[in-house]
Amino acid sequence: MTKYSLLAFFVFFACQCIAQNAQVAIIIDDIGYRKTDSETLALPGNITFAVLPHTPFGKVIAEQAHQSNKDVIIHVPMESTSGKALGPGALTAEMDETEIRHTLTLALEEIPFAVGINNHMGSKLTTLYSPMAWTMRFLKEKELIFIDSVTTRESKARSLARQFDVPNLSRRVFLDNQLDQHYIRQQFNELIYYAKKNKRVVAIAHPHPETMQALQTLIPELAKHNIDLVNISALLSTKSPVLSKIAAED
Repeated sequence: MTKYSLLAFFVFFACQCIAQNAQVAIIIDDIGYRKTDSETLALPGNITFAVLPHTPFGKVIAEQAHQSNKDVIIHVPMESTSGKALGPGALTAEMDETEIRHTLTLALEEIPFAVGINNHMGSKLTTLYSPMAWTMRFLKEKELIFIDSVTTRESKARSLARQFDVPNLSRRVFLDNQLDQHYIRQQFNELIYYAKKNKRVVAIAHPHPETMQALQTLIPELAKHNIDLVNISALLSTKSPVLSKIAAED
């Protein structure tokens, strides 16, 4: 290797290692049952909207978000260990592949511009191989992404997403498990910490008034920490070698 090619190599390596801004995606789950869910549209920045299928206000809010160039994903109800009611468009352990595909098809027909899905509940279903494999096969065929909400540590969803070559990420932080301003800020600070550490992070929140009030103030703070708020699809499309390594590890 000549000194010039060696220099070129080090220049290339240095360029690859230049620090990029960290990126976060904030997903607002559970959109669709309340008219007030539309208030999420007023949040600043590239919020991702996770819309429950076949709900009174879900389709309208999804269309408004899409027209504003926001990512929309389908928040698919999946069977939990608690036995809680799932609502329409749910996937259960008793379904065969045909039923799962039909259910997902109907949800996608309602919101055809959805870029993917994430799970609503699912502490039982995401631990089961066959239902999740059928789900990932469907997503691969439709060129959709999967975001694991991680409602159980035993989830097989992301490993199966990788097996079927479905672009995927998992939730790192829940912002509003407690509807308290101090708690939400504490969780948001945790989001900032993980963003600086891992370069990209997924957080999930919900359309509660307390959450909306807190996020109006907190989201602008990301820029102060050189963190970009991006659509979930943008988070997955990052091609940096460093970020690709993180995607395999997170």
